[in-house]
Amino acid sequence: MTTILNIGMNHETAPVEIRECLAAEPNNNKKALVFMRETDCIKESIFLSTCNRVEILCTTDDPSMAKKAILELMSKLGRLPIKDFISNLYTYNDMEAVHHFFSVASSLDSMIIGEPQILGQIKKAYAEATINKSSGVILNRLMHRTFHVAKKVRTETEICESAVSISYAAVELAKKIFYTLEGKKVLFIGTGEMAELAARHLMKQGISSIRIANRTFNNALKLAALFDGNAILFEEIDSQLSEVDIVLTSTASPQYIITYEQVKKNIRKRRNSPLFFIDIAVPRNVQPEVNNLENIYVYDIDDLKGIIRTNMAQRQQEAVKADRIVSQEVDKFEKWLKTLKVVPTIISLRRKADIIMQAEFQKSYSALKELSPAQMETINILTKSIVEKLLNDPILYLKDKADRKILGNYLDMTRNLFNLDKDEDEI
Repeated sequence: MTTILNIGMNHETAPVEIRECLAAEPNNNKKALVFMRETDCIKESIFLSTCNRVEILCTTDDPSMAKKAILELMSKLGRLPIKDFISNLYTYNDMEAVHHFFSVASSLDSMIIGEPQILGQIKKAYAEATINKSSGVILNRLMHRTFHVAKKVRTETEICESAVSISYAAVELAKKIFYTLEGKKVLFIGTGEMAELAARHLMKQGISSIRIANRTFNNALKLAALFDGNAILFEEIDSQLSEVDIVLTSTASPQYIITYEQVKKNIRKRRNSPLFFIDIAVPRNVQPEVNNLENIYVYDIDDLKGIIRTNMAQRQQEAVKADRIVSQEVDKFEKWLKTLKVVPTIISLRRKADIIMQAEFQKSYSALKELSPAQMETINILTKSIVEKLLNDPILYLKDKADRKILGNYLDMTRNLFNLDKDEDEI
């Protein structure tokens, strides 16, 4: 009996120093797939390796031997003794494995629930499995259902809607202030990683220009080049406050970069247009009193963290809905899997019908040889149609009984009723 087996580790079960060993070499994926393809006890396999998880999904008729082979594979890939990582592994069989993989693809098992990257990583792993011919009927079907489930979760829940990163939360907050960010001008003060991420999010919202200031002007030039923006000198910040709509600060300065007096003197030049400060620096770059000025809005990293905590709670609620979808889809997949048990009998039934049909055509050849090719084709189509209609009910009957514990009795009855085990030359 074929078992679906899933063995892996993730960010919760294994420290990064163990996970990175298994993902250290870029060709480990191919090595793993080739190894499993050439291992007799493993029938089909997929190897998923990311910074947060290593998963092997396979089918086998001998789960204990397959698990032993997979442990040996992991040991070779990571150059680690099995005893050093075996306690970090989890193992799922059959529908538990399917439920786990559906959950992974739907980002319910991710470090950040709802993150979109994992689905793309699974699609890449499946593509590599097909290229290396390690996937087959069961895993092909499982992967396509996995993609369907992940899409359904994203469509029918709001698990991906709320901002859960500092940079993305900042952009979402800016959208609430301005309603739309199209045509807005943005000034970045500082060139750190969060500034770059925020810039990427803002570019997707259609802002009209990016200006970047940094004490090291060369760093400003580099970041500006990535987004077709303009680098400005640190001394030009004051003059920019009358022109831009959004200022994002992320420097390591121990003193305020933006002061109350500095902003106040630019208000008249702005003609009451709002100015939005996103201060993600610690210590803060914007003097808190700036927020007291009319039409000036200041949000620091604690404000953004509060938004993120709220959004994470919302995602957790949506995860409950998503898990219900996953469970429903697991049931559907299990029903399909059980129908595979009736496939050999259905194939035998169709083969016997085809043999009988061909034999009867041969017997009637002398009476039919005067017919034109078009007439022969019409008779052939008619005969096949009659046979298909006769077979339809017993085939549907078998599929309907696929999940019954006494399926074997139904299969035996069908094979005896239609005498399917009789030698073909006896038909």
